[in-house]
Amino acid sequence: MRALNFCFLILLFAVLGSCKKNSNDTGDTGVPTNLQITAVASTDNSGTVTFTATATNAVSYEYDFGNNIYQSSSSGSVTYKYAASGTYSVTVTAKSSTGRTASKTISVNVTIGTNTSNVIWSDEFDKDGAPDPTKWGYDTGGGGWGNNELEYYTSRTDNAVVSNGTLKITAKKESYSGSNYTSARLLSRNKFSFKYGRIEIRAKLPSGAGTWPALWMLGNNIDTSPWPACGEMDIMEQKGNDLNRIFGTLHYPGHSGAGGVGSNVVIPTASSDFHVYALDWSPTTIKISVDGNVFYTFANTPDTPFNQNFFVIMNLAMGGNFGGTVDPNFSSATMEVDYVRVMQ
Repeated sequence: MRALNFCFLILLFAVLGSCKKNSNDTGDTGVPTNLQITAVASTDNSGTVTFTATATNAVSYEYDFGNNIYQSSSSGSVTYKYAASGTYSVTVTAKSSTGRTASKTISVNVTIGTNTSNVIWSDEFDKDGAPDPTKWGYDTGGGGWGNNELEYYTSRTDNAVVSNGTLKITAKKESYSGSNYTSARLLSRNKFSFKYGRIEIRAKLPSGAGTWPALWMLGNNIDTSPWPACGEMDIMEQKGNDLNRIFGTLHYPGHSGAGGVGSNVVIPTASSDFHVYALDWSPTTIKISVDGNVFYTFANTPDTPFNQNFFVIMNLAMGGNFGGTVDPNFSSATMEVDYVRVMQ
């Protein structure tokens, strides 16, 4: 009799366990699998991208567009319009009915065309050879340029040349006129300047300890109001000793040298991909951004020197107060510029 009762209990537990397991199986669709994502950019260069995500067992999808913007979709299909050109890491998280998730990340290249009716000056660097002399001149020479820099700036095509659709400013390790490095510093002074508007420069930055690429502007009155009274707006600076950290800085009386005001942001692919470095400038604000993401805003007032015409400068320095120690194995490095556009 005791053996019979024991067998009955085992049978009862087995039935209950089977019922419980079947109940869970009915409501649990499992972890989403086979997550696939497609991204189709519009052909009008508007920045619009249509995304489609599919996954087995998924009932909803969460999109991270790579710019701190998020959107949910039950179907997996979304259309999003980016504000700036750039390369974005888009992550999609698929979710099951029981909350279990699976994620996948893809890289999306976005190109936004400029409204040419608003462009008052530009260089697309589409003609091979020396940079356009109607748009660019050169600062040449050595002597440190007030920053203990190590290069000698030349006007040679060895250091600045247009080829295959980009301007290439190259710093080289070579003995030249008393300096151990050469490079180039191009400027639009006496050829073009502007007051207020937006400047965009799409560029890929160099790598190598000691490199110091810069995209910046100076006040047109520099001859009568020497720096820093003329004002300086640094759209982009990077140092190879802190690779991929982008600095945006303003200098003016009381804020010269290391006392400049600004901020910085890390762009992991600054030296491997092109990015759009921009400055938006008005009588009330100056905003510095990368790929449309503003990382520094300055309250402009009539008391600052940022209410006059400024000209554009692009250069690649070596070492100096900001660039720091140069790698002893350095041989050369190049900053590539796809375009410069000024809009009002």
